Amino acid sequence: MTTDPTPIDFDEALRARLGANLEAHDRRELALEGRRHAAVAVVVIESEADGASFLLCQRPLGMRRHPGQWALPGGRLDPGEAPIDAALRELEEELGLTLGADHVVGWLDDYATRSGFVISPVVLWCAGDPVLVPDPDEVYAAYRFGLHDLRDGTPRLIDIPESDRPVVQIPLGGDLIHAPTGAILFQFREVGLLARTGFRVDHVEEPVFAWR
Repeated sequence: MTTDPTPIDFDEALRARLGANLEAHDRRELALEGRRHAAVAVVVIESEADGASFLLCQRPLGMRRHPGQWALPGGRLDPGEAPIDAALRELEEELGLTLGADHVVGWLDDYATRSGFVISPVVLWCAGDPVLVPDPDEVYAAYRFGLHDLRDGTPRLIDIPESDRPVVQIPLGGDLIHAPTGAILFQFREVGLLARTGFRVDHVEEPVFAWR
């Protein structure tokens, strides 16, 4: 398949297309069934020079669980907290970026992790060029990747002996992003950017090192 390598322009038409694609998608919500609830944010950011981009974080190398792994901003819900409130709170705590419910573009499917979480992903729209202030206790570094990098890259599905589901790998920035983050970005690419509504990622697996 031939892809267009040019950046994706950031404008209100893009926001409308993303919103329409996500609205047309029949989002799946999962019951917790003893699992913990978390929420993450796919933040689309304006960049006049480079086109539209999105945020991705790397965990601190000294963290007890999943050190150095790629992650979307987000975390566990507090008692009685709604997923949108948790995603916005974690975004501010982790990166110093304050957004509100009016920045919501849409939602992706819940994703159940091997480590006992149900993750609810929300897509947010951020106009302007925000200054990010990562919390060093939670974020080693924050990066902005062009939406064209995600659109034009080819996700990989790798068979492993430990599961009958393939492990997903998203090539970005010279590295590979695995599930659960990779699964969420995979669905955002297919549904949000390529308008393949109804595309699911519950068939993709996490690598074994992320199961704990």
